[in-house]
Amino acid sequence: MTEPTVPQLQPMPEDWQRALAVVAHPDDLEYGCSAAVAAWTDAGREVAYVLATRGEAGIDTVPPAECAPLREREQRASAAVVGVSTVEFLDHRDGVIEYGLALRRDIAAAIRRHRPELVITLNHRDTWGGVAWNTPDHVAVGRAVLDAAGDAGNRWIFPELVEQGLEPWNGVRWVAVAGSATPSHAVDASAGLERAVGSLLEHRAYIAALTDEDPETYVRGFLTGVAKSVGERFGGRPAVAFELFNR
Repeated sequence: MTEPTVPQLQPMPEDWQRALAVVAHPDDLEYGCSAAVAAWTDAGREVAYVLATRGEAGIDTVPPAECAPLREREQRASAAVVGVSTVEFLDHRDGVIEYGLALRRDIAAAIRRHRPELVITLNHRDTWGGVAWNTPDHVAVGRAVLDAAGDAGNRWIFPELVEQGLEPWNGVRWVAVAGSATPSHAVDASAGLERAVGSLLEHRAYIAALTDEDPETYVRGFLTGVAKSVGERFGGRPAVAFELFNR
């Protein structure tokens, strides 16, 4: 009996210059796709980060008022490792982000400010591959990003943004979802994987609270394991996978 063929992932489009990554928390991009970001910035592309929260509810032993500036510092340091200098925070409340007009408006405004061709977010579905339940924050932000990519181009949705000087931007060509159970495309992570490890390690306080394992062992094991698994569908090269939605 013939073994079923595993569909191969296609290379991500390369005919773009600006990307905007929008996720819920500090560390989401580092767990999700920073090796791809490193490859893109190496190629001279511009990538900016927008985070819905400052991750203030993410460490049980640190009160939110202390945690927010700590995690912001870690996120900025983490982004710098992979060549990203623009990191913005929307200041929605960590753990209780609500999908709705306010979130869509904030993300549409960010898209109009940065005018990206590629928008990146994290898994917006209820589960991680049917195995683990996703968090409400990830679901809300991922769904809002997909919707806001269209909102950003329509002057009659959130007309107050035009009054604020943010003209419609209908130039988003793709939305790429990291962490999807049904990826369609991938980016070679060979050159960026080491910096992805360094980038996630910048979230020192968060990782220390998350695991008793040696931080570098934990981070390297997780990221290389995922990249190797994705690579089985990408010519045997370590890779970062995305589900790509055309616009």
